Amino acid sequence: PPVPPPPGAPTARILFLTDLHWDRQYVPGSAAACPDPLCCRGALHDGPGAAGFWGTYGKCDLPLHTIDALLAQLPNATGHTSDGTGDSISDTGNGTGAFAAAYWTGDIPAHDVWQQSRGDQLRALRTVTALLRARLGGLRVFPAVGNHEATPVNAFPPPYVHGNQSAAWLYDAMAEAWQGWLPPAALRTLRAGGFYTAQVWPGLRLVSLNMNFCSQANFWLLINSTDPAGQLQWLMGVLADAERDGEKVHIIGHIPPAHCLRSWSWNYYRIVSRFEGTIAAQFFGHTHLDEFELFYDEETLSRPVSIAFVAPSVTTYINLNPGYRVYEVAGSYPGSSHAVLDHETFILNLTEANVAPPGTAPRWQRLYSAREAYGLPTAFPADWDRLVRRLQDDERLFQQFWFHLHKGHPPREPCGGPCKAALLCALRSGRAADPTLCQPLRPTLPFPRIQELWQQRQLC
Repeated sequence: PPVPPPPGAPTARILFLTDLHWDRQYVPGSAAACPDPLCCRGALHDGPGAAGFWGTYGKCDLPLHTIDALLAQLPNATGHTSDGTGDSISDTGNGTGAFAAAYWTGDIPAHDVWQQSRGDQLRALRTVTALLRARLGGLRVFPAVGNHEATPVNAFPPPYVHGNQSAAWLYDAMAEAWQGWLPPAALRTLRAGGFYTAQVWPGLRLVSLNMNFCSQANFWLLINSTDPAGQLQWLMGVLADAERDGEKVHIIGHIPPAHCLRSWSWNYYRIVSRFEGTIAAQFFGHTHLDEFELFYDEETLSRPVSIAFVAPSVTTYINLNPGYRVYEVAGSYPGSSHAVLDHETFILNLTEANVAPPGTAPRWQRLYSAREAYGLPTAFPADWDRLVRRLQDDERLFQQFWFHLHKGHPPREPCGGPCKAALLCALRSGRAADPTLCQPLRPTLPFPRIQELWQQRQLC
């Protein structure tokens, strides 16, 4: 089992950005409600219900100036450990303190999927990458491919598809845009299949997975959904090498594992179980909400072996505040676990930001720190497993979790019994469509009903 770092051991802060969804047609003052899948664009709208300058609660994505404002207020120093006091994560302002690295898990373009071209997607990729480079200075960024990067959305052909129907137009552009951040070997597999591995610092290896090869919405996987790009086989090789070399591994990706096709998801779960001593952390996005997925030992499904953190989106889509995450991990020293020690979530309160005088810089604020808010002794998988059990009986704690889940802007309708059962089941489910993971929970609901409720709360 993981153990907390010794007193005074160095820690590192990792900036985590996901689901930026830049809408270059966003117009402040346009209609925030509309019949299209994406609003806040087009002609100005008189009266209430107009799009705010910094973003809007509704079916809207973000203007570039909001993403720029987020990056502008971050520290862009690039040292990678704190002074060892452990105090650096407890900042109550804008998360000041040097970042060791940034993980960026995709979904760059907006949700105007009905009118996107390859040119639109490449413009979004290059524009946002350039903005990150400018604002983050020399900080190394490790990206992952989101499902919205392609056009048509979700369409990621496996690498054996060649010619104009292949994804080479996208992967080649990514390799070109990200070459300053990634080593040549990583760029080669990125060009081939949209995934790669690279060293973050000595003792810590990063694996960036292309989770579109497990996506339920990727129709190319009707041809082969087991391991369409040989990615899982490649992952096992990387993990075996890391295990041999005494490295720990952080896995990043866009779509969380339980949202994947069943065969892929269950095989991935087996890999995590096999390499529980090597995989120090998993980080995903995609749902736009602040949640997690627990992994248990395969023999008993009772001993927590890993956790996939699912961070909230930068975008507002749908009805959310903009947000981002900072992870504190064990730093680089002999014997480091490189495990997550805590995380903080920061938001922009749109209600406040949009009524501020024009020209006022928006005030990003810390919404909460995980260990502080939930009273966790550490942030290891066993702590999150105990939290799920506590959420069953402690209604005040559950309502706090519900508030954080939606980045401080929860839906009007409360989360009653069936909603709560479905949410707690999701938190225990690191693999798709497995009713046995939820059997220890109360209240019990028939699993088909739980799956139905999961479908209803999908925002993206």
